[in-house]
Amino acid sequence: MSQVTQTQPVLLDGKDLPAHCPNPNMPQWSSHPRVFLELDDHGAAKCPYCGTQYQLKPGAVVKAH
Repeated sequence: MSQVTQTQPVLLDGKDLPAHCPNPNMPQWSSHPRVFLELDDHGAAKCPYCGTQYQLKPGAVVKAH
């Protein structure tokens, strides 16, 4: 089974939080169980299932939960 690798991270805005994978733009065939992602201090996260990288957009407004 081949694995799809993504070179550019998926950019997230504040409205996209809480971050989760798979994201709505992923094809149905590549779906895996939904996992919520915790962004690190740099606004980055990596999906433990498929390895997709996520990054908070510069200047994104994050509302406290």
